[in-house]
Amino acid sequence: MSIEEPDVRPDALMTLPHKREFLGHPLGLPVIAGTEAFERFSYYGMQTLLVLYMIKALLLPGHVENIAGFGWFSSVLTHIYGAAPNTQALSSHIFGTYTSLVYVTPILGGIIADRWLGKTRTITLGALLMTAGHFLMAFDVSFLFALLLLVLGVGCLKGNLASQVGALYGPGDNRTADAFQIYYLGISGGAFLSPIICGALGEKVAWHWGFGAAGVGMLIGLLVYLTGRRHLPPEPRTMKADGPPAPPMTARDWKVLVLLLLMIPVLAASALGNQQMFNAYLVWADRSYEFMLFGARMPTSFLVSFDAITGFATLAGAVAFWRWYGRRWRDPDEITKLVIGCIISSSAFILVAVVASHADASGSKVPLWVALLVNTLNNLGFANVFPVSLALYSRSAPRAIAGTVIGIYYLFLFGANLAVGWVGGWLDLMPAGQFWGLHVASILGAAAIFLGVKLVFGKILQPEPTTVPTA
Repeated sequence: MSIEEPDVRPDALMTLPHKREFLGHPLGLPVIAGTEAFERFSYYGMQTLLVLYMIKALLLPGHVENIAGFGWFSSVLTHIYGAAPNTQALSSHIFGTYTSLVYVTPILGGIIADRWLGKTRTITLGALLMTAGHFLMAFDVSFLFALLLLVLGVGCLKGNLASQVGALYGPGDNRTADAFQIYYLGISGGAFLSPIICGALGEKVAWHWGFGAAGVGMLIGLLVYLTGRRHLPPEPRTMKADGPPAPPMTARDWKVLVLLLLMIPVLAASALGNQQMFNAYLVWADRSYEFMLFGARMPTSFLVSFDAITGFATLAGAVAFWRWYGRRWRDPDEITKLVIGCIISSSAFILVAVVASHADASGSKVPLWVALLVNTLNNLGFANVFPVSLALYSRSAPRAIAGTVIGIYYLFLFGANLAVGWVGGWLDLMPAGQFWGLHVASILGAAAIFLGVKLVFGKILQPEPTTVPTA
């Protein structure tokens, strides 16, 4: 998806909504952040319940027969993943397909916004599609149609909202970096609250209550967006003929491009454990952790709230640490940080493999503090993989096709989620220690390849030296 630059001509700058501010930022920022918070509330609320709902209700006899189109859909899944030997594997295949498509449809959403409907109409359409999808999840017959609406809705929203954040500020405005941090707070807030509310309703009351709460959340997000629309930037005008042509690709650019493309599947392998946290890990956790607290069982979905808290804290901690480190010593390059991130992330799944093997051998439950430690280690590791790799691609991408390269970069999450659906189906087919050991091997294998890339191709990915003219 291409993100258009805002119209920065003098007459256009006068139309940017800078006049009214809230805490030093345009009023449009809390509007967008609030919309994103409720969008993430709805998305993560539904995703938290999805696998548990399928294995405990939807895919059981008496329900699965009612799903419209499930026969041909299961045939498609068989061609992709192979035959599912049990309900857990089938739910994993469905989850992997759904979450992988979520990272492809934003390309379509960007095209629709840029070429036809504009961002406001596309975001509104996406919110309506997601709201309908959440409500339709309450019925067996409409399950697949609901997933389709959700995939298309996320595609219309994801990216288009983020691009409006940047368009709130003029060129050279130093508040932009802070704006995206505030925007991320909205994401974190929604991700934290949704498992508590939607998860508790879905697991403790009824599944359709949880999905309905997700739909209500998205509807509130749409109302926030439309109510505050007057504070958002105007739709950018297409200026195809304006500006200089893109610089031609050099021989070095082609080498960099090939290397960045080859690293996509390696990034996918490094993210296998992180992306599995919503799928097989939740199923294993539901069976294995001791959820009894003060005489009542805590909903399994609360683990996702733990994940949101630790994810935010570890990301902030990683940023602060590298800033502190860089003031005292030489800051490592991105590839080195990727290796470090993979090693830390792998330690989380080494811990899961060890406690899972012990639980299988002893028949005992795993204490809940282990879950918090697993989430902390995994998120600390991934904080040095996802944002660092995005920075690497942003810096290294050839200028002529920088936007396209960033769009391609996100395909690593598409590949990772396809792998999650495939590998997650093996949870009940092998010992738990061996299953989680596969994730450790995938992450450490990616770390080894990243290290090889640094040793062999490191100079290619370094910034080109600037030539200083001599007098």
